[in-house]
Amino acid sequence: MRTDMSIEEQLAHLKRGVVDLIREEDLRRKLERSRATGRPLRVKLGADPTAPDLHLGHTVVLRKLRQFQQLGHTVIFLIGDFTGMIGDPTGRSVTRPPLSRQEIEANAETYKRQVFKILDPERTVIEFNSRWLGTLRSEEWIRLTAKVTVAQILEREDFQKRLREGSPISLHELLYPVAQAYDSVMLQADVELGGTDQKFNLLVGRDLQREFGQEPQVVMTVPLLVGTDGVQKMSKSYGNSIGITEPPEEMYGKIMSISDEVMWTYYELLTDVPAEELARWRAAAEAGRVNPRDVKAHLARRLVAEFHSEEAARRAEEEFTRIFRERGLPSEMPIFHLPASVGERLELARLLVQSGLAPSVREARRLIEQGGVHVDGERIADPRAHIVVRPEFVLQVGKRRFLRIRSRETTDPMSA
Repeated sequence: MRTDMSIEEQLAHLKRGVVDLIREEDLRRKLERSRATGRPLRVKLGADPTAPDLHLGHTVVLRKLRQFQQLGHTVIFLIGDFTGMIGDPTGRSVTRPPLSRQEIEANAETYKRQVFKILDPERTVIEFNSRWLGTLRSEEWIRLTAKVTVAQILEREDFQKRLREGSPISLHELLYPVAQAYDSVMLQADVELGGTDQKFNLLVGRDLQREFGQEPQVVMTVPLLVGTDGVQKMSKSYGNSIGITEPPEEMYGKIMSISDEVMWTYYELLTDVPAEELARWRAAAEAGRVNPRDVKAHLARRLVAEFHSEEAARRAEEEFTRIFRERGLPSEMPIFHLPASVGERLELARLLVQSGLAPSVREARRLIEQGGVHVDGERIADPRAHIVVRPEFVLQVGKRRFLRIRSRETTDPMSA
């Protein structure tokens, strides 16, 4: 616990990288009261386990949660195993298909393991909102929803957009903000964190706490980290994410692939490098005194070391240097045993799908047409190209995906 920081220093520390703080004077008062009484604040972060793995985008808000933890406050990581079955409509243009209980439980277990790569397990409370939401009787749901008006819920920008477009909104989606707000009531949250896309839901939490006679929580939102494409928010469904459990070499290579401009955002949101030091680095890079690639390599080493180890970061950097600066091949590559004989002709796009390097023939042809596919180092540009099977060859997709292909023997012993 940092006991040497003044309230103003704590505020400045907690505000770094924050987009919305509602309200700063409330947070100051809560911090002052916590110091005077010795009662730590209850700081909540909710996450619906809709995917099995966390990525760097998730860690932006987890790092903010850790800052509260380091100041001695109680951190509550709430797994939305009940709300995950409703499906958060935030940012959705269509109704999200609810997940099954089995999917939710499997993903929740993975979340529990992965959050402790960021949070201190000794100072973290793990909760599941099915504990209270799953036990509400019908009449209790009616009393709960009576505390929130339809007009309040329909203020949501994405709901308004869908109404204007004539897109359907299912009734259960209207319950999601109410359920998330009730979590704050049950946990008596002093502060709730979330991405900027969660602002509406978090504010409903403030309103519902007032209805239950509680002091409203402070709302803090952080930016949505853009993915490796530099455009859309990081998401596994967009194919632009960097998973925190990905192999060190893969993580390092993906970080090195981001643009120089995005790199500075990653530094701000994913590291504790002081703002003034970061400003000096950026000025030096823009003036040509420092190569931005070297600054990016420092970021890649730092993040790989955080989620793996210093040794893993060193090896990943060496491998990256060997592949991309020396144009070599990875020292180790997965092997795919091709059920085809030497001399056979195969369509390259279908081979990419068969070997798992592309999800569909259409996507494979797009990758080829964009120049992202090489066979033994030779770029193939024809999306309908065929290749002649060799005893062994290397397929490369993009800059980081390599696969060693081995054909079966010309005479199959099983056919004799």
